[in-house]
Amino acid sequence: MKTKYITLLLLCTSTFAWSQQKETQVQLERRKQQIMIEIKSVQKLLQVERTKERNILSEIGEYNRKISLNKQLIKNVQQQINTTNNTIAKTQKEINTLTAELEKLKADYADIIEKSYKNKSSQSRMMYILSSDNFLQAYKRVQYLKQYAEYRKEQGEELKEKTIVLNEKVDKLNLEREKQKVLLNEQQANQKELEQDLIAQTDLMNIVKKDQKKYNEEIKKKQQETKEIDRKIQQLIREAIAEANRKAREAAAKAGSKTTKSKSSSTSAAFELTPEGKLIADDFKANQGKLPWPVEKGYISLPYGDQPHPVQTHLTIHNSGVEITTEKGTNARTVFQGEVLQVQVLPGGNKAILIQHGDYITVYQNLSEVYVKKGDKVSLKQSIGIVNTNSSNKTILKFLLTQNADIKNPQSWLSRSN
Repeated sequence: MKTKYITLLLLCTSTFAWSQQKETQVQLERRKQQIMIEIKSVQKLLQVERTKERNILSEIGEYNRKISLNKQLIKNVQQQINTTNNTIAKTQKEINTLTAELEKLKADYADIIEKSYKNKSSQSRMMYILSSDNFLQAYKRVQYLKQYAEYRKEQGEELKEKTIVLNEKVDKLNLEREKQKVLLNEQQANQKELEQDLIAQTDLMNIVKKDQKKYNEEIKKKQQETKEIDRKIQQLIREAIAEANRKAREAAAKAGSKTTKSKSSSTSAAFELTPEGKLIADDFKANQGKLPWPVEKGYISLPYGDQPHPVQTHLTIHNSGVEITTEKGTNARTVFQGEVLQVQVLPGGNKAILIQHGDYITVYQNLSEVYVKKGDKVSLKQSIGIVNTNSSNKTILKFLLTQNADIKNPQSWLSRSN
């Protein structure tokens, strides 16, 4: 009986541990699929760039991204291999324990069968009862024979149960070993691809080194254009805030109500919020880290803030938002409900849309076509325009987020996956 309870406890414990392990494996597999989708997207861009006029800096940037993703993929698969190895070791230990228990149980059961065989005739059992000294002893012998028969039945059932559990464990072990083989093959393929990408990246870097002055000038020119656009966006935000406040004061004067100036801004440009505007701002703030991405598919190709240039690492570049690389023809979409503050053509000819959410503003930059106009009310995930595709066939949306005129890091506001 005791061994039966031990087997049940072992089965329950291993099932719980397996469910936890399975959950971890599911999370790792989900993340692996996300990384692989990004790698395919980057690989597609690299293939397209090779068919067009070659942009070395752009190509190196894509290789940097692909190498980073491949390293993440290798780490992810290694974690899966480690998890599988742990499962194999644990399952093998359980099989060894069950096998030992089963062997002992078989020996005990064989002993019971042998004893039963010696006393199998009904005449022997009857003589055993009739030879009792008194009625009480006869009664006890009858009960003993019943219990012995029941014990024999239980031992037989336990033998069957342990055999089933053992077979299940062996099947699980074989499955995990097959999974391990697949993962090891994946890891070898990923490592090989990483090595090839590193060679290609080194070749491109050598080309840049031969004409470093030219590429430095190209980078500085690009940064100057970016700064000019950033200044234009800041100007648009301040003008939009001033106009929104003027309209809010006029509306409040007609209604006999008051507006409240936002206190969160370190600058003089701050929204004067109506009670409704404050509710929207509070709701927007409550969704920090949970906002949907401004495109359905894509990856962050240039994060927020100061950082070394991906090619010329001695140069520091600044990004006021995040640049999200996506597919050609992709629509930009709103990350929250709000009102269109401004639609503006930027230096270079592309358009930007500013949307107000209380005292927060989201900016969708580098659009070739827009679907909304100033004053429009927009809903969550509404398509507002087409992201521009440049001459290198790159489709990049620049997304900014401010509270009043204070720039925030958009990455901390967007959900971790799109």
